[in-house]
Amino acid sequence: MICLLAGPVAFGQTDSLRYIVRGTVTDASGGKPLGYVSVTLPGTNFATVTNQDGAFIIKSDQPARFVSFSLLGYKPQTVPADRDQLMHVSLTRGSFTLDPAQVVSADPLTLLLDAIYKINANGPSEAELFDCFYRETVQKRQRFIYISEAVTKMYKTPYRLSFTRDRAAVEKSRLLQSPRQSDTLAVKVLGGPTQAVDLDLVKLRTFILDQEDLENYRLEMLDPVMLDDRRQFVIRLIPAAEKDFALHNGLIYIDQESLAFSRIELSLDVSDPNKATHAMLISKPMDIRFRPKEMSLLLNYKREDGKSRLSYVRTVFRFNCDARRRLFNTEFTAIAEMVVTNRYTGEAVVPIDRKDAFRSSETLADKTRAYFDPDFWKAYNIIEPTESLENAIGRLKKSEGK
Repeated sequence: MICLLAGPVAFGQTDSLRYIVRGTVTDASGGKPLGYVSVTLPGTNFATVTNQDGAFIIKSDQPARFVSFSLLGYKPQTVPADRDQLMHVSLTRGSFTLDPAQVVSADPLTLLLDAIYKINANGPSEAELFDCFYRETVQKRQRFIYISEAVTKMYKTPYRLSFTRDRAAVEKSRLLQSPRQSDTLAVKVLGGPTQAVDLDLVKLRTFILDQEDLENYRLEMLDPVMLDDRRQFVIRLIPAAEKDFALHNGLIYIDQESLAFSRIELSLDVSDPNKATHAMLISKPMDIRFRPKEMSLLLNYKREDGKSRLSYVRTVFRFNCDARRRLFNTEFTAIAEMVVTNRYTGEAVVPIDRKDAFRSSETLADKTRAYFDPDFWKAYNIIEPTESLENAIGRLKKSEGK
């Protein structure tokens, strides 16, 4: 089975999230569902995102009075919570004008280096513990063949310290996979529940936030945009060097006032299949052909209490893969997403022991429970499944006789 690397261990669980708010978020002008909208409960640390259908569910340990919504390019909105009925929220596209004296003409490299220099100041100065929800799916053509989910704990040290003690461990997880022998393919690609630690580029200063790596790119300043009612610089990265490894195309969003990183979008250059394969693939059997089509990464950072923290990660792997004896390759799509659903500080912050943390040699499927308990996520904040995913779950349960 196609696997995204990492693996779970057991923690505890809580039954305190008894108050639930559900709803949908759409574009005010056309009614289109809006996916990946940040949904938070003001005055708490509880959060989630909408799915691709624009649907959300958010839970708390106390009755919610208001719910806040934000999305790049839209005006943020806070509305009264309705715990009795399905909420319907519409977001309006945001626009703003700059005074002629404020027109941005900064050199993008200088701006980016200034933002990198301010990472420590913009990041948390104390260790923090987070609850996260993680989901990964694999599709063979348009059909789901693998679905796994997990609630994880993530421990992060202050930004000024080494990341070596940053770890993640699973509190609860489940999976469902196709029983068809033809859907089995022993391929491993990058990813897994530890991506909230491994892919926090701002804290790690890796990839495009490493000064040496930046020399491989041409940078362009784009028009500023609004995010969470704050103006954002936008820098485009374009590969401009011939290296023995694949580079990325990307967009970087930087808060104009604080110079904190707000959002990073990267897409691997797959024009050279050999370089792209080396970047994406961990292992495969000798008789399997692997053809990379896409590897993209989205990182969202949320600013709270004057500090910027990773709030959402999404990776997409798309590739053709099949046995060499077959004439045609089959397209597979592996998507993983993680959202931070709660944050702890002070005495509640306890480091994750090394023996309880994920190991890079494991996959989420290695130790995960079956996927048939209807109240499995009753006490946790999750990303609401899309309608197509719910249908796929029903079909896979039926095929397994659940």
